[in-house]
Amino acid sequence: MIAPHETFGGTYPFRPHFSSAPGFTMHYVDEGAGPVLLCLHGEPTWGYLFRDLVHRFSAGHRVVVPDHMGFGKSETPADRSYLVQDHIDNLEAFVLDLDLHDITLVLHDFGGPVGMGLAARRPERVARVVSVNGPTPFGQPGLGAALAGNADEAPWFRWIARAHRDGRLESVLGELGYHILSTLKLNGFENNQVISDTWIEAYGAAFPTPAEALGAIGWAKGLATGAHVFEEPSGAARAALAGVPALAVWGSADRTLNGGYFLPLFREAFPGGTVAELPGVGHYAFEDAPEAIAGLLAEFLDTTSSAVTVAS
Repeated sequence: MIAPHETFGGTYPFRPHFSSAPGFTMHYVDEGAGPVLLCLHGEPTWGYLFRDLVHRFSAGHRVVVPDHMGFGKSETPADRSYLVQDHIDNLEAFVLDLDLHDITLVLHDFGGPVGMGLAARRPERVARVVSVNGPTPFGQPGLGAALAGNADEAPWFRWIARAHRDGRLESVLGELGYHILSTLKLNGFENNQVISDTWIEAYGAAFPTPAEALGAIGWAKGLATGAHVFEEPSGAARAALAGVPALAVWGSADRTLNGGYFLPLFREAFPGGTVAELPGVGHYAFEDAPEAIAGLLAEFLDTTSSAVTVAS
């Protein structure tokens, strides 16, 4: 894992915090005060993805950014499973440990199903949902077809399936720290202006050895084997969350998660939700279009709460 006080040249200057409630050492950023923005990253990123959002929104919100097990500054235990259902367990324990309420979930990539798992289990704690290129599977009948159709088209998913068949998945992803940039580009990363040695180091530093890459391997292998379990909400939870204010922001240049498959699932789960598509923005939309996302998020929060303060 990344050293606790590593700031990557001051680009991630936030004080580290840790929780042992999930059964391992889970790192999180906790900046500001007020209504909670709980930001959940995916593959193969960590809390660094949300650094701009933390700067902008901690003036009026409590911005909490955990690193999932096996990512960022969190521990990578050798004896744990890294499937979606395990990350949901971890997140639930974390949220209960911090006793977070009135949560606005901010979801990206695998953070989508993990965050929706929390929402299914603890709907009373979720006030809003914001999906940024993050699927919101909620046990819908169309989920299987969406996953299959997307997997047939997306280069990343096709590579996972082929590498698993060939027995190369663990060996290749075990070296993720050395080919992090090509992985990000394959998934759909468009804003080359942000690339620097520091930026590449920040994203690759969590995976220096195969033993430290178990989180990335687990998420990919779960897709290849069909081992991920998406949380099925109760009828009461589904009905409660259907009325929650929700926003989907989707970079339409995403080569890994095609909005044509996943935005219908969002609309089904949140019939009153709002969708904004961003042309030319890729899978890592927080890197490609931070100002556009900040503006949409600020407007959404402003219209669903009494006040929001955003730093310039």
